[in-house]
Amino acid sequence: MKEKLQTGDRIEVYRNLHKDCFSIRKNGRVVKYIYDDDKLHMMDVKFAVQPAGRAKVLRERKKNVHAFVRGIYTAPSESVDAWQYRATYNPYKMGCFFTTFGGNTSPIHSATRATLSRGKVFVNP
Repeated sequence: MKEKLQTGDRIEVYRNLHKDCFSIRKNGRVVKYIYDDDKLHMMDVKFAVQPAGRAKVLRERKKNVHAFVRGIYTAPSESVDAWQYRATYNPYKMGCFFTTFGGNTSPIHSATRATLSRGKVFVNP
């Protein structure tokens, strides 16, 4: 991991089940890991799921890396606790990321800002 992460970098993040953290990729290479209470802030966020990867998970019942949070690395703007929505992905439930609020589940494909912490993605649509 020789490449540094700087504000304004385009990154993609995925949940690393082997290390129990988030892995951050820049230019296709992992440059950082986010553990426990560390926070990662992003803007201009897109939620991406690769359909072939999801199909393989459903077929083999074995998880693989095929879902990402993509966006621009940025400085913190608000406290995570003040954000209302949590984006979740479960390949066995839906083919996209989703939010649940008041018992209603809605797909989410993008967000203005996101904060990743404690193994969760908090969004400000």
